[in-house]
Amino acid sequence: MVLSACGLICDECPFYGKECDGCKAVKGQTFWAKEMMANHTCPLFNCSVIEKGFQSCGDCEELPCKMFREMKDPESSEEEHQLSLVQRVSRLRAN
Repeated sequence: MVLSACGLICDECPFYGKECDGCKAVKGQTFWAKEMMANHTCPLFNCSVIEKGFQSCGDCEELPCKMFREMKDPESSEEEHQLSLVQRVSRLRAN
């Protein structure tokens, strides 16, 4: 299993191996971050890995921080988002 810095399972993503090789492999510059973020880097990867030097958000005592809770896939419902937060935090803490 390839786990992203924010706890998503890369292997389950339809873009993995096509448009993205996982956030760690692309140093946070995922296809969507390149299109949507000013610095072309995922804000969660930037905060946890680049700025704080962690392996993932799971190493941070603030998990789940405000940014982690507020970054939502625009295609998911609020219920799906809340479930995803719980699952991702659980994965990160276990890792």
